[in-house]
Amino acid sequence: MTNTDNPNDNSRPGKPADMISNLMGYIDTRIDLIRLDIQNKMKAGFVGILHAIMLGFTAFMALIFLNIFLGLMLNDLLDSQFWGFGILTAFYIVLFLIFFFGLDKKTFQGVADKTFENTIYKNDKTAK
Repeated sequence: MTNTDNPNDNSRPGKPADMISNLMGYIDTRIDLIRLDIQNKMKAGFVGILHAIMLGFTAFMALIFLNIFLGLMLNDLLDSQFWGFGILTAFYIVLFLIFFFGLDKKTFQGVADKTFENTIYKNDKTAK
């Protein structure tokens, strides 16, 4: 009897134990790839959030100093110590009232829908 005729031979390819071992290795590899993908997306998200915070802070500071400049300039033009800042305050109160009472949330919902359309399942749609 030759070595290939032995039914108890463990060197045969395609043995169920080998297939299960290969399948488990494949699953472990897929899990590792998913973990790496999640880690990369978390890093990209962190960088994006940090970048947005820094841009927002810089824009906020520029807006504050611009308003101080405009208030002082209006004070000088009106030859007053407080009317320039009063006019700017009134402008921002009117702007606040327009946003609070005049604009519906649906206006902003349309902007959000356009901005975030096809972002979550973007990779799935391009893969097909």
